[in-house]
Amino acid sequence: MVSLGASSMLGLGAIGTANTAWAAGSDKPEKEEVKIGFIPLTDCASVVIAAVMGFDKKYGIKIIPTKESSWASVRDKLVNGELDAAHVLYGLVYGVQLGIGGAKKDMNILMTLNNNGQAITLSKKLADKGAVDGAGLAKLMAREKREYTFAQTFPTGTHAMWLYYWLAAHGINPMRDAKVITVPPPQMVANMRVDNMDGYCVGEPWNHRAVADGIGITAATTQDIWRDHPEKVLGCTAEFSQKYPKTARAVIAAILDASRWIDASLMNKQKMAEIIAEKSYVNTSVDVINQRIMGRYQNGLGKTWDDPHYMKFFNDGAVNFPYLSDGMWFLTQHKRWGLLKTDPDYLGVAKAVNRIDIYKDGAAMAKVNVPKDPMRKSKLIDGTVWDGQNPAAYAAAFKIKA
Repeated sequence: MVSLGASSMLGLGAIGTANTAWAAGSDKPEKEEVKIGFIPLTDCASVVIAAVMGFDKKYGIKIIPTKESSWASVRDKLVNGELDAAHVLYGLVYGVQLGIGGAKKDMNILMTLNNNGQAITLSKKLADKGAVDGAGLAKLMAREKREYTFAQTFPTGTHAMWLYYWLAAHGINPMRDAKVITVPPPQMVANMRVDNMDGYCVGEPWNHRAVADGIGITAATTQDIWRDHPEKVLGCTAEFSQKYPKTARAVIAAILDASRWIDASLMNKQKMAEIIAEKSYVNTSVDVINQRIMGRYQNGLGKTWDDPHYMKFFNDGAVNFPYLSDGMWFLTQHKRWGLLKTDPDYLGVAKAVNRIDIYKDGAAMAKVNVPKDPMRKSKLIDGTVWDGQNPAAYAAAFKIKA
């Protein structure tokens, strides 16, 4: 177990009642203990660090990180109230909101937890046949006809959407040209080892782990697909944020403080890697985590590079703002791939789910800058530009779709 003297580590002064950011009485969080679920992935770090290093105390709460086995389990425990909130896939929250593939329940996103830092891994066997990137994979699949199997982590989640988008950008229709399966993140490497799939999309450290174990190669990073893309969010039910708004904003503030600390220095990132590598969190070796969070990549074929668009947790608050256009993008992809049969009210759904109002309260408590515009503009790997305008036309315009 890594022991940390919180006050000396933080450079923020001692965290205790003398330095609390809430007043007794009216501003006091309604609920002191907050159970936050997480999946063993590098990007659970801000939730874990907020708890382990005591950033939560400053805001009058105690975060209890709860390790879960799969995204389906996270969904179920959020919906039934066993968890108060969770480190969760952006698209999963929207899927539950609209009742795609499961129970329908009103959901909220309180903040974005990270940008970037996921990847697409192809098996070493495919790489040996020339499939070292998207173009190579498309050529191999055209040349050697068989059923190709790719794994994602949850049907409406981020990894499914990155995988589908990347395949389609290289002329492969994931719905017709391949078999797609769902596998929990920590089980990806073991499944590839026994040839259960040809490739997968998952968060770190499970792409680097495949490289380190010599069974897979990194064909693309998700920041190649969309630079500074939204990834995990802090999700909860609408019922939770309605019942405990002061608790919700306190959790946001604590995680913002943790996020700022992680991104502040390489030394902090190294310390973060040591903490989350422990058995109770990600349960892997530190060296599998600490390379890619610094932007040091290797593809498993001898190529190494420094990526300036590595996993970010804060970036002066730009990471954490729950942009409406980010949420709407996932809906456009759910429509593209037939998960939604008709166009939803894209903006209306995003406004209901992404609680910018509560986020702003939490950001003010943590003294974090808030962007002026709830929309942002991005250019993706296939050259298309997404800015949140005319989402139905955007969703319909893709040549490769379900």
